[in-house]
Amino acid sequence: MKNRPTLFRASILHFTSSTIEPDNHASYYHDGALVVEDSHIVALGEYQDIHVQYSQSKVQDYRGRLIIPGLIDSHLHFPQTEMIAKYGQQLLAWLENYTFPTENKFVDRRYCEYIAQTFIRELVSNGTTTAFAYATAHKQSVDALFSVASQYNMAMITGKVCMDRHCPDYLQDSPQSAQEDSHALIEKWHGSGRNLYALTPRFAPTSSPQQLALLGELAKQYPSVFVQTHLSENQGEIEWVKDLFPQHKTYLDVYDHYNMVHSRSLFGHCLHLHDHEWERLAEAKANAIFCPSSNLFLGSGLFSLQQASKYKVNVALATDVGAGTSFNMLNTYGEAYKIGQLQQFPLSALHGLYMMTQGPASAYGLDQDIGNLNPGSYADFVVLNPQFDALSKLRCESLLDQDITTEKSREQKSMIGADILFALSFIGDDRAVEATYIAGKELKQTLQEQVYAMA
Repeated sequence: MKNRPTLFRASILHFTSSTIEPDNHASYYHDGALVVEDSHIVALGEYQDIHVQYSQSKVQDYRGRLIIPGLIDSHLHFPQTEMIAKYGQQLLAWLENYTFPTENKFVDRRYCEYIAQTFIRELVSNGTTTAFAYATAHKQSVDALFSVASQYNMAMITGKVCMDRHCPDYLQDSPQSAQEDSHALIEKWHGSGRNLYALTPRFAPTSSPQQLALLGELAKQYPSVFVQTHLSENQGEIEWVKDLFPQHKTYLDVYDHYNMVHSRSLFGHCLHLHDHEWERLAEAKANAIFCPSSNLFLGSGLFSLQQASKYKVNVALATDVGAGTSFNMLNTYGEAYKIGQLQQFPLSALHGLYMMTQGPASAYGLDQDIGNLNPGSYADFVVLNPQFDALSKLRCESLLDQDITTEKSREQKSMIGADILFALSFIGDDRAVEATYIAGKELKQTLQEQVYAMA
């Protein structure tokens, strides 16, 4: 038996479909209505047009707030949750001194479960409803994250990190065990509920050609499975790849040789690419993942939005926790904006929203379920309060009170929502997220209450 629908009244901003011009294609409802039945959205539009049809619905009044789709974080490391704000070093030293010792703790199943709960609570608190997360080399870390996400009907994409060389013995697997473990985890979790699997070689230097070949076989066997890895994050890393794979022309060519460059491939960072690497990413419809906070923190370099735009490469935003210093995707957009400014190629707030909602959802073939507020999608959405404290109230108090006339264009109307997003990206934090709904259920308050009950 279905539950009575709930009508959420608020200002609403989203993208209905993929576009190469996000600034001109956002849909904005100043006095909007979003109707949810069970776990899915059933209607969206102006309140005056919808409320009569759904007059028997429960009403959740969020006037004065802004509803946006649940945010998609396309690259972060679940076991590095406790490592945020460790003293910054360059990438390879960071891995050796902090990452590998921390990931060794995940040999303990109970620790996996504890960090998985903490990780998902942080995501939800910051409005992230879908995550592409790296686990560790331990199968139980994958089981723990998928299990906790399943409790909340959350869309989670993760996979066992595969490394058979150039890492501590306590984290090494082998070509055969990486393939066997990944195969078993795919069979167990991929497509179970909202869970999806990602083959996860950490990066080319820590996988032998034999391991990459066997993982590439799995990629062929399971074309709906994702591939997530790192590409051209650090100059020292790139030189290392040249030494380890002298037969390949470029870093991307290593992955391409092993059937890992396609539309469900997510390449973290992509900071120092050759033109023909950009061309290949575009040709394969593969995805470059822009991690601005992490790139600045580790001193890795500046992502070129201009090059990505020139070659029409799919780009998504990501926090890259724990080298990234916040779980907050709006703050992450703020860092991306600064990087664009340094390169005289600024990133608008609407484009930033697109790169963490509809854009990646479309690129990954998931836009029927996530990334937007279209009827039929899962009811994953975020309620932003643009007046959550005195400063934000001063900055935003007039925006949602504006008189929106029919003479204003869609673009003019959507700029009100864009201005709120832009402000919150710099002066906001998790307090600006008043509520996070996943599959129609409000979870931010629920998870916070669980913490208080345990204290």
